[in-house]
Amino acid sequence: MSFISEFKEFAFKGNVMDLAVGVIIGAAFGQIVSSLVEDVITPLLLNPALEAAGAEDIAKLSWNGVTYGNFLSAVISFLCIALVLFLLIKAANKVTRPKEEEAAPAGPSNEEVLLAEIRDLLKEKQA
Repeated sequence: MSFISEFKEFAFKGNVMDLAVGVIIGAAFGQIVSSLVEDVITPLLLNPALEAAGAEDIAKLSWNGVTYGNFLSAVISFLCIALVLFLLIKAANKVTRPKEEEAAPAGPSNEEVLLAEIRDLLKEKQA
């Protein structure tokens, strides 16, 4: 088998193509989540909190020459992104969960019923 044919077989396998599609969709989804955090959540939540604290720009926050504002901004951004992803995945799982998982658990199986009967018979025999 030649190098070219081996490469074609590898590159066009379902797993490799699925991974490529997943990476591309993941990058696009990452942009959507970043935009949601930067354009919607930050102006609604973070900006009022900064104004209440008397800080105009979080990046300019410093203490004894240590500018911790950028780090604080990154931590807040991470927490917002994690919260948004959690809520999105939770909603997606609720939509895609099969109906049988939502139903109440069924009664005991036939094997469990038979085992319970055998247990009861053995108890009666010992007594």
